Amino acid sequence: MRTQSRREGAVWIAAAVVATLALLQYPGSIGEAPVALTYLLVVLGASARGGRRLGLVLALLCFLAFNFFFLEPRYTLALRDRSAWLVLLAFVVTSAVATMLLARAQSQAAAAGERAREIDRLATLGAEALNAGRAEDAVGAIARVVRSGLGVAACEIFLGDGEGRHVQRVARATEGGTETRPVSWDGGAPGDTAGWGADGSMTETQLMVSGDARSLLIPLRVRERSVGVLRLESGRAIHLDAAQRRFTEALAYYAALAIDRVRLAAAQEHADALREADRLKDALLASVSHDLRTPLTTIKALSQAIADEGDERALVVVEEADRLNRFVSDLLDFSRLNGGAPLVRAELVAAEDVIGAALQQVSGTYPDRPIDASLHPPHDLLVGRFDFDHTLRALVNLIDNALKYSPAHAPVRVVAAREGGQVAFSVADRGAGIAPEDGERIFEPFYRARGTADAGGTGLGLSIALRAVELQGGELRYAPRPGGGSEFVILLPAVDPAELAAM
Repeated sequence: MRTQSRREGAVWIAAAVVATLALLQYPGSIGEAPVALTYLLVVLGASARGGRRLGLVLALLCFLAFNFFFLEPRYTLALRDRSAWLVLLAFVVTSAVATMLLARAQSQAAAAGERAREIDRLATLGAEALNAGRAEDAVGAIARVVRSGLGVAACEIFLGDGEGRHVQRVARATEGGTETRPVSWDGGAPGDTAGWGADGSMTETQLMVSGDARSLLIPLRVRERSVGVLRLESGRAIHLDAAQRRFTEALAYYAALAIDRVRLAAAQEHADALREADRLKDALLASVSHDLRTPLTTIKALSQAIADEGDERALVVVEEADRLNRFVSDLLDFSRLNGGAPLVRAELVAAEDVIGAALQQVSGTYPDRPIDASLHPPHDLLVGRFDFDHTLRALVNLIDNALKYSPAHAPVRVVAAREGGQVAFSVADRGAGIAPEDGERIFEPFYRARGTADAGGTGLGLSIALRAVELQGGELRYAPRPGGGSEFVILLPAVDPAELAAM
């Protein structure tokens, strides 16, 4: 660049000399105006080709030549009268102003050209990203455009793990082509890298170049969240001017969007796989559970017959068959509630009827356990609009759990009351309660809270109750009971007394 500038300067100085020699061929017959205009053309030409500095240098040289060769007394730098001073001053000012204006126009034209090229590159980048079918292909296209746009040796894009570390390279573009095969991060060369945190994590710096770094790391962020990093490599030190930094930041945002697309695509694939696994699991549970019922019925019938003949060992078989039958029933209910679309009949139901039916069901299993059931207020008619069967199953499961995991002498309290526009069925016990860290997981299938003894349950009771309530648009919540124990509350839509009176 410097050699080219020197060559331009030599050419235009030679042009000024040639113009001077040509004008000297007509001594005394040429006026001051043609001389001034000739030198002005030389100055403008030098400014257009060599820039402002060369233009100003040529203006000074032409000023001296104009004075020395063409103004009286000639061949001296002295001037004869004030009019000569005025001519020289007008020439110098005109030359300087023209040079400055031309330089400014050239600068603006160059900036406009650079912006147009930026827009073209960004448009190309957007088209490449949008036309790519797979998210990985979009990332590869962006890496390719970034490398060619910045003129670096390689551009790599890494996917972050959500905790500020980039763990997998998803694209690498070099002069030889683009690779989108996922590769684990190899550690790189932090000593040669700018924008790299001391602990190997991404820095918060948006764009930083320092020293003679031959690689540059740019954190990729979407909505204030780090999603990955873009790495540039070059055979020589990377130096970016303001326009290049602005352009690089724009490219980095495109890369961040592409990385986010890769992450969302992976999350979608994972979710689809989980849904498919759940569907297969529910189908398998339903099939196995259904097939187990028939042999269980046979085993129980034969065992009961043998027990009736006096063989007490057969009673053990009957009890275990009953236990296994309950487990199969829970599996079938759980599969039906999760896998299919169980019919929900929302109808007017009195809370008292649901509680009475639930107590009747559990009384066979726990004939001697005290249960304190009531309505609040005691004599009001409390009616809701919900599915009787699903609500009964949920309430029975809660009461069964409360009886199973609380002391035999401590009564379980069952209360139905109105809470705003809802009917609240509350089941409270005086058991060991649930540890706070288990509070979020007790509704998961087969999950048992820590410290809970195996009381013969299947681990599906709360899951079934939750699903049965949610199918009706209701809510099932848990809270520790004041004084010790647990309290579960089912919330379902209530019917306003005025609406009942109008029926």
